[in-house]
Amino acid sequence: MARKKHAKPHEEEAGEAWLLPYSDLMTLLLALFIALFAMSQTDSSKMQALAQAFTAAFNMGGPSFFSGMGPSMSMPSTPSSGAESSNSAYMEENENLREAQEKLEQYIKENNLEDQVSTELTEDGLMIRLKEKALFASGSASLQGQAEQIVPVIAALLSSLPERVTISGHTDNVPISTAQFPSNWELSSSRAVNLMRGLMGAQPSLNPARFSALGYSEYRPIASNDTEEGRAQNRRVEVFIARSMRFSQDDSISASDGQVKTSANAPSNAMPTSTGTGAQAGSSEIMGAAQRPTPNSPGVVPAPLQR
Repeated sequence: MARKKHAKPHEEEAGEAWLLPYSDLMTLLLALFIALFAMSQTDSSKMQALAQAFTAAFNMGGPSFFSGMGPSMSMPSTPSSGAESSNSAYMEENENLREAQEKLEQYIKENNLEDQVSTELTEDGLMIRLKEKALFASGSASLQGQAEQIVPVIAALLSSLPERVTISGHTDNVPISTAQFPSNWELSSSRAVNLMRGLMGAQPSLNPARFSALGYSEYRPIASNDTEEGRAQNRRVEVFIARSMRFSQDDSISASDGQVKTSANAPSNAMPTSTGTGAQAGSSEIMGAAQRPTPNSPGVVPAPLQR
């Protein structure tokens, strides 16, 4: 009788079942790295294309994971209406300043004042530059000469504009030492204050809150002090009409770089300050258009002495 053969036990042959989960794992890893790379970019169009690709590949019927990420991945939009409004206001103000400059230039030409008065329109505002001989005698801060002619014209011009006005006095480097003006600091600041008062006297409707007066002494020259012609150009008073947009963030004009500041509407109990070269020269802030507070005034703290 033939012996029945039994099949030998054998190990299960290694099948290919592992390939399916392995391929799924690789696919998921690939998708993860693609998503991470795409999320690092700020291109919203690429993000949207990636979301559509994933939706189509995985047949996701619900909302995409990337659909809510669009706004955060894009650059913030700037409202165009606000920018257009600001640009329109700037252009309107620029045109008003240009018209004011043209009117003043016409007056200067008609009255042969080219060698005494000049104007310049810059990105910061309109500058009116008056030489010493147009307003003052040498070593004096009292308005005289052509002042009676030119001051009312400038005052009328300022009354038609709403911008802030800074009046600054300048001298040459020739020292002065008198009972009234111990140095060029006092002379330059007094000239600025007196011109400011002259403008307000010629046009009472001017708002004093718009005005500030500064004294720069000899430290802001526009020409060389080595020649008489250069020194004559440096002895001047400047009326600067600032663009209002330049002053919207800071309503005050700070005294810096050694200048002496005078504010027409400054409180009488403000503390005098000294800065920069002005501190070394003994200059101080003159408040209330010419009234300097004393250490005994209410709310006034004396400034420390500079050594």
